[in-house]
Amino acid sequence: MGKLSKVGVWEDGVFIGVVIFGYGASPKLGEVYKLVQNQCVELVRIALDKHKSQVSRIVSIAIKWMYKNNQKLRLIVSFADTTQGHHGGIYQAGNWTYTGQSNPTKLYIINGKSTHVRALGHKGVATNIEGAKKLDKNATVVLSPGKHRYLMPLDKAMKIQIATLAKPYPKRTKEQAAGYPPALGGATPTCTLHIEDVK
Repeated sequence: MGKLSKVGVWEDGVFIGVVIFGYGASPKLGEVYKLVQNQCVELVRIALDKHKSQVSRIVSIAIKWMYKNNQKLRLIVSFADTTQGHHGGIYQAGNWTYTGQSNPTKLYIINGKSTHVRALGHKGVATNIEGAKKLDKNATVVLSPGKHRYLMPLDKAMKIQIATLAKPYPKRTKEQAAGYPPALGGATPTCTLHIEDVK
């Protein structure tokens, strides 16, 4: 997974959580943007207890801290998991650039739990359905839809570079179901995240 940077969050002198950055699951995260590994990181997790500040403001402060202490950084990438009903409201409120969804990925259902193909290799079996069936004879494979991808450029040149990739913000799933056309622009308020939301 690569090294993680954990930015602690305090309110009124009380520790309320953490914002975690890292190189992500892919060592080539920044390659498509012509960046080397130490120039691009992923916002991996936001885990907060009850808080007063907006999550987008907390993330903004964490990003400023990260950049101050890592001057080589040029871009932060984050993903909103569509399978969990997330559309990226936090990133929209923070004015991140939306660039569409990542490619669908294969997941293996092993003993009732979804397992990424990389985890099969870590378990010492082949990274295919035959390997999954060695762990669970009833294992099945499903196609997981891609995640919404958001980018936060950290310098003017990077902002210009990714500008052509920008797409309209996706709406909340319930808004689409209620008859709103998909992929309209504009920031949508998001519910605050609590520790139980990210376990």
